[in-house]
Amino acid sequence: MGKKVAIVGAGVSGLASIRCCLEEGLDPICFERSNDVGGLWKFSSHAEEGRASIYQSVFTNSSKEMMCFPDFPYPDDFPNYMHHSKLQEYIKSFAQKKDLLRYIQFETLVSSIKKCSSFLTTGQWVVVTEKDGKQESVLFDAVMICSGHHVYPNMPTDSFPGLEHFQGKCLHSRDYKGPGAFQGKKVLVIGLGNSASDIAVELSHLATQVIISTRSGSWVMSRVWNDGYPWDMVYVTRFASFLRNILPSFVSDWLYVKKMNTWFKHENYGLMPLNGPLRKEPVFNDELPARILCGTVSIKPIVTKFTETSAVFEDGTVFEAIDYVIFATGYGYAYPFLDDSIIKSRNNEVTLYKGIFPPQLEKPTMAVIGLVQSLGAAIPTADLQARWAAKVFTNTCILPTTNEMMDDIDEKMGKKLKWHVSGCHHDPDLLHNEEIKTLRQPKD
Repeated sequence: MGKKVAIVGAGVSGLASIRCCLEEGLDPICFERSNDVGGLWKFSSHAEEGRASIYQSVFTNSSKEMMCFPDFPYPDDFPNYMHHSKLQEYIKSFAQKKDLLRYIQFETLVSSIKKCSSFLTTGQWVVVTEKDGKQESVLFDAVMICSGHHVYPNMPTDSFPGLEHFQGKCLHSRDYKGPGAFQGKKVLVIGLGNSASDIAVELSHLATQVIISTRSGSWVMSRVWNDGYPWDMVYVTRFASFLRNILPSFVSDWLYVKKMNTWFKHENYGLMPLNGPLRKEPVFNDELPARILCGTVSIKPIVTKFTETSAVFEDGTVFEAIDYVIFATGYGYAYPFLDDSIIKSRNNEVTLYKGIFPPQLEKPTMAVIGLVQSLGAAIPTADLQARWAAKVFTNTCILPTTNEMMDDIDEKMGKKLKWHVSGCHHDPDLLHNEEIKTLRQPKD
């Protein structure tokens, strides 16, 4: 066999990486800390340390026609939008049919990945794993990190004065599994991403009152678009992308806002995003506008402070007698098995070339697969990233120089900084690349 490649994680990205390595004549070994494939989509009734976590009611936001592995379509009887159990069934089937399971070591934790002493010439890595209390150290020619980005919850408790005195219960959306415990309760959901909207809508059927607090609003899209087709079959097309790229920006912006407001006028629902034309990443929820109209979900601005039992919003209104606060405030990135000097960050953003390669490594023998969030489905995105990385490891593709990669990163960071200053908190480069974007990952 060819060069040995260590793959961390056996989710969608890990499986894509195994398959692409095999196609390029590489020798992959995948380490998975749980007992099965699936990663994010392997549902557990409780949040597990070091693993992504989803709630019981999660469905995909991308249709099956757009989110399959290129050579492995979904069964005809699968629905267009799938419950997580269906997607997990597909992922397991893919792993079995492509004979990938024999390359995976389950219930194995990667505890450290370090450059070997001869890295400057060989580009090799020392990977230390742990299983059943025993450690093993193995030398690898390359590493693919496929551990995902919905693992380490962001809990911005310091941003809310008085929260330390709040007597109700606080949790992150990562710990939410279902609505049972919230029946008859008053719930405040902080955030307006996919997870926040899903959770608020689900709770609105059982809770006494549900309020969503949002700093910047969001576009809300239905999964069902023109003539009843799935949204991504209509929107994520080469022709649509071509039009968006050739039209003058003011025309493109006007059309975008007009289209986003076709279903309902966001301003009337308190959802109008700040700097709406700048393509803030949309939320997919088919029920949210109806739940707002019915009064079972209310939209409020940011919380300025908490008291022992209530929350005070920026508009001066108060939500009294709150039982639960759910922070749907996203995730941070972390690679506890890596030295901080390997994958660096700037302004709380990972500095990776094209979201994949650490630009300052002396040898291009590490790739991060599946971290990029773009407009479309995660499976074909991860598949393309893994193909590129495998070709880089075999020297079939050559990366630009370090300076060229850093210039590319600086340019994108500059665009992102402008967006942050203008009040928008999403990457314009990713959102203009309409060909690919994350499936659902309950996005916060």
